[in-house]
Amino acid sequence: MSVDAWSPSGPAGQSRRRVLFVTGTRADFGKLKPLIREVACREEFEYRIFATGMHMLSRYGLTVNEIYRSGFDHIYPYVNQDGSVNTQMDLVLANTIQGLGHFVREFPPDLIVVHGDRVETLAGAIVGALNNTLVAHIEGGEISGTVDELIRHAVSKLSHLHFVANDDARVRLMQMGETCESISVIGSPDVDVMLSDSLPSMDEVRAHYDIAFGHYGILLYHPVTTEVAGLRERIATVVSAVQRSDWNFVVLYPNNDTGSDVILETVLKLQGNSRFRCLPSMRFEYFLTLLKHARAVVGNSSCGVREAPVYGVPSVNIGTRQANRYRYPSIVDVLEDETSILAALDHLPRAIPPSFHFGRGQSAKLFVGSLQTPRMWATPRQKQFRDMVVNGDQDRPREIVPGVERPDRRVPAIGVSQ
Repeated sequence: MSVDAWSPSGPAGQSRRRVLFVTGTRADFGKLKPLIREVACREEFEYRIFATGMHMLSRYGLTVNEIYRSGFDHIYPYVNQDGSVNTQMDLVLANTIQGLGHFVREFPPDLIVVHGDRVETLAGAIVGALNNTLVAHIEGGEISGTVDELIRHAVSKLSHLHFVANDDARVRLMQMGETCESISVIGSPDVDVMLSDSLPSMDEVRAHYDIAFGHYGILLYHPVTTEVAGLRERIATVVSAVQRSDWNFVVLYPNNDTGSDVILETVLKLQGNSRFRCLPSMRFEYFLTLLKHARAVVGNSSCGVREAPVYGVPSVNIGTRQANRYRYPSIVDVLEDETSILAALDHLPRAIPPSFHFGRGQSAKLFVGSLQTPRMWATPRQKQFRDMVVNGDQDRPREIVPGVERPDRRVPAIGVSQ
């Protein structure tokens, strides 16, 4: 599908900054959406959206349609895989690099914006870095228990600008050699939407997705690419546990990582059971309303450890996929053990206050505020590794500028949030 060329000029004849957003999943689009919307309403910028990955697969809900329904123009859909099960991630990466590379050469952007830790994200960072184009990485510096963490850190090293969720992430990036000047703490962009007053009502959500039951939990379980062996047994245990419980569940399909077919095959056995409603995907705002009113999130999605606490919703975090993530009191960690899962459902924390460790809903404005500074656009394309030392008195890393001793460059210890 063709896409219109960049405009030759902006207000008062000035050239507009050209910003390309790369999205491959329903999850990262939910994070990028408030940023795109804020960029779209500023005359000094114009945007394009490169939509690929799961967005283009009918078995996962063909969520590129959600991008169109969000009111955005300038969308370039690109199929980077044939939709067959167990498509290898390295081949998806190669296909995405090829497609995005052609797009960037035909429509050169000033900035490529990527989010998180998916292979499409890595492709965006590689294409930008190798085409001498600024790359901005949203939510780098996070840690988890899967190969996704390796991808996330690789993306950070290929990126020139970092827009992170909190000070913990900022410190980690500095430990990786990134400079203070390249990192901005803006919070998690999806919190902007979560705390907005524009979400649909629960009645609208029930009607739109035909959810007939009252109280419910949300089940989200994804493959762990480094633990594919034994996956069939683990997902069978999880499904057996929720069947044995007396809960109703809205069940969302897994992502398309290796092993997703095994999970989907087992999850689809719940169809026809009146206590379960299985859905390929949901519109982001509708999902947030569903989350806000849920009894709990069950599974291994980052939603249970990131978004759910913003609403004070407890979660049963199963397995290793979210290992090392920031832990709220609302999160109960268990292994893929039926008895443990059932016990966790019976003893969930109550009256949990909302948490704002990942921002208070100002991410989009902070992001665009950075884009409006000349200093940001003057960021060198040639990156330099910034060495760190550990301060003996405080046991904290300190940035060392070659030839300059800067005591003020001490970095706060991890755990200090902004």
